[in-house]
Amino acid sequence: MMLFRRRPRVAAAPAAVSGLADPLTFEALFDPTFLAALRPFSLRISRAQKGGRLAEQRTNARGQGAEFADFKPYVAGDDLRAIDWNVYRRLGRLFVRVFEESQDMPVYFLVDRSRSLFVERPPRIHAAQEATLALAAVALDQHDSVGLFPFSDTLEIEFRAVSGKGNLARVAHSLAGYSALQGTGLAAALAHLAGLRLRQGLVIVVSDFFDEAGIESVVRGLEQLPHRLLLVQIVKAYDADPERHPDLSGDILLEDGEHAQPTSVTITPDLMARYKAAYRRFTDALSDFARTRGAGLVQIDADKPVRDQLSALFGDGAVKL
Repeated sequence: MMLFRRRPRVAAAPAAVSGLADPLTFEALFDPTFLAALRPFSLRISRAQKGGRLAEQRTNARGQGAEFADFKPYVAGDDLRAIDWNVYRRLGRLFVRVFEESQDMPVYFLVDRSRSLFVERPPRIHAAQEATLALAAVALDQHDSVGLFPFSDTLEIEFRAVSGKGNLARVAHSLAGYSALQGTGLAAALAHLAGLRLRQGLVIVVSDFFDEAGIESVVRGLEQLPHRLLLVQIVKAYDADPERHPDLSGDILLEDGEHAQPTSVTITPDLMARYKAAYRRFTDALSDFARTRGAGLVQIDADKPVRDQLSALFGDGAVKL
């Protein structure tokens, strides 16, 4: 729905490339104080898929590990050191202890770099960059791997999986290079990602979730993903209440940075009421999906410090999905 797509930015002429904001620089992103505040945080999913490196995420795999999982009858070839002799003395049968194997979790970031994220002051792309780097820092610090998949009209594969704390600078350099692309094709990007058949893990979508295909198409795209999900919605206060924007009155031109011509609009009470109702349907669809799927959903206000909002997300220190 176009009403969702347009940013309330007043102008007298079509948006030009020079009118788009710049992304945060590497130096602004790679802030030691900001990154140090993330160390107590962790990301956890219920089960990681087997096939990765030994790390910290629980899996259904049985083998190496420190956490006891179950007993099983002894068969030839089992490690004799795993035999539980106390059970043998009680039952007269040999059983071996089986331990839960912990592995790494692949974390895939879908980061919106469409032009509409660059048109406001401050632009939403700044909050998107900071939130992505922060969550990537948490993942890398707990020995998980990180993949970066920026999207606009199409999905790009910047890298599928890097691991190790030393690669956080690589992620920051990538994010700092995110200039504005074209329109928003989130639904198409989700379908593309689903077709890549990546190892199951956690997908983190960082976007405003405004797509001209409609929120229904976005939800269908999310439903195709076999991964656990964390949805990071970049918002501004006047998304839900446009009357809070100081320039929304009378006859105005709306620009979103993605279309050649601005849209002429006359602000009326009826238009405001219809917009608010449409926006509520949009947010309800996204939150209903998150609730039924068991996905995480957090709103990051682009006008407020990202670190403080992430602290509220992590609460007691861990996000468990």
